[in-house]
Amino acid sequence: MRVHRSAHVRNFTVLPNAVLQYRRLSYTARGLLADLLSRPDGWREDGRHMADTSPQGRGAIRKALKELTEAGYYRVEKIRMPDGTIRTETHVYDTPWSSPDATRPASGGAGAGRADSPPPKNRRKEPSLPASSADDGRAEEVREAVATLLRVIRPEPRLRLGEAEAAELAPLVAQWLERGSTPADLAQALLPGLPTPMHSAAAVIRYRLEHKMPPARPTARPPARYAECAKCHDPVPRPGICRPCSGLTTRTPPPGKAAEAAAAGAARVRTALHAALAGGRPAHIAA
Repeated sequence: MRVHRSAHVRNFTVLPNAVLQYRRLSYTARGLLADLLSRPDGWREDGRHMADTSPQGRGAIRKALKELTEAGYYRVEKIRMPDGTIRTETHVYDTPWSSPDATRPASGGAGAGRADSPPPKNRRKEPSLPASSADDGRAEEVREAVATLLRVIRPEPRLRLGEAEAAELAPLVAQWLERGSTPADLAQALLPGLPTPMHSAAAVIRYRLEHKMPPARPTARPPARYAECAKCHDPVPRPGICRPCSGLTTRTPPPGKAAEAAAAGAARVRTALHAALAGGRPAHIAA
């Protein structure tokens, strides 16, 4: 047999020989897998449409998909979204993913396709469960950030993310929310001016979240604490009595109308202090 190959510059797909020569799969299953792997990421096509556009018919396509699923090349995942809806996501692999029924094909040679081939490594590690109330709070924060991100990018199909990708971006989204950003702010930062072609939606979103991060909110100053003398009710720096009332100094009353003005001013000060203590806010005293 002589094999004639052309040098392709565009519109071609690179596949491992182990996939195309895996004799435990039927030719229909291998051909269907090659067709699926030639599609761009995000391609939407269900089994019914594949059967309707194939001369084999629905029965053959259904059987081929079952073969690919058992071998670990095809997987359908149902994802419960934060809003309660169920989304179906299809995964196609050129190397078997971790599946109880999956058998990795050999890379070639005399033992290619043997049933005793070593099982594939588990590529999907399940996250550990929260172990404390602090972890519970963090997990809730991540869920809220994931839900916010998915709502923001929903109008733009080119920014479609998987569940794992959204979870990896959640800490950045949480920082935006902590800094006072709204979903509208996130949409304005993520959606306009997307690159063409779009090679990685997750990479584009991560870059924009990192480089357009709003500044952190200034730390709120603690409210000023006020106290007044327990005897004369004049302002004092700390609870207790003032120096004149304690006998450490003498109070010299201002002469004439100045005494009346001082008394009126002291009354205003006391009123402002009481209002500040009741409302937890610094006092603003009008002259």
